Amino acid sequence: MSFATNVKNEITKFNGTKTENIALLSGFIRNNGSFTKNKIELITENSTIAKKIYQLFKEVYQISPQIITQKTNNFSKKNIYKIKLENNLSKIQEDLSLTKDGKKQDTPQEYIVAEEEEIRCYLMGAFLSKGSINDPKTARYHLEYLIENKKEAEFIKKLLNKFDLNSKILTRDKGYMVYIKEAEKIGDFLRIVYASNAVMYYEDIRIYRDHKNMTNRLNNCEQANMDKIIETATEQIKDIEYLIEQDAYELLDEKTKETAEYRLKYPEASLQELSEIISYETNSPITKPGLNHRFRKIRELVKRMKTN
Repeated sequence: MSFATNVKNEITKFNGTKTENIALLSGFIRNNGSFTKNKIELITENSTIAKKIYQLFKEVYQISPQIITQKTNNFSKKNIYKIKLENNLSKIQEDLSLTKDGKKQDTPQEYIVAEEEEIRCYLMGAFLSKGSINDPKTARYHLEYLIENKKEAEFIKKLLNKFDLNSKILTRDKGYMVYIKEAEKIGDFLRIVYASNAVMYYEDIRIYRDHKNMTNRLNNCEQANMDKIIETATEQIKDIEYLIEQDAYELLDEKTKETAEYRLKYPEASLQELSEIISYETNSPITKPGLNHRFRKIRELVKRMKTN
């Protein structure tokens, strides 16, 4: 079972007040199936969602929709659940703000989402219908609503951003995608729709991934530093060997020759490590900047010899 399915199944467990249930039904129906004056027909591949919608109609309007199970014609062999209501439905459609004075409404009226809890429920209903979310174990964080109507897409974006979720809209071939990319914001969305189990799973994976990424960055940084240390030491050794080959080694003062000898003895040591070794073994403290100064003297001598 996918993570998105688990989230939707958890949402269906929410038990709201009458106005909250109306908001959830409105969000679901507006973005699912079709409706006319005498018929509402909804479609889902999730049996749990079908049962939830059936239950809400029964609780809020004391009517029992017909649920028809059909096999799909593709290789997935999934069932499709059709939820059908017939006869005079104009009052229910007006109540759900699907229509007003018999005309379809692009977006619901204010009373559907008048309170924060009702906004949450509208977003829940729309998500059950057209929502999707990537498993946090996948390569990227992504949550989306695929909406056919532009005004409805803008309305959902507006509702999401009331919670500072930074949602955005992209135009697609068959509608509009309202999406959230930021990992932290997606976690906030799951809290908003009361998917508490999904939140715990999501945050555990997110924290693990963040920790792993941080460890990788530190390892990469450490490796880069190690590469730099080796590169620097190699250049210093080349300079020392050049002076030896050119019989110019004796031109160095005693302290610089001592440093050169220790570099040849400890070719992989960093400057900090080399300063500690020399300080300990000679009982004559030398700092990292002090060593750096001595190696610059060697480098400058090599440059002068190569230019002459």
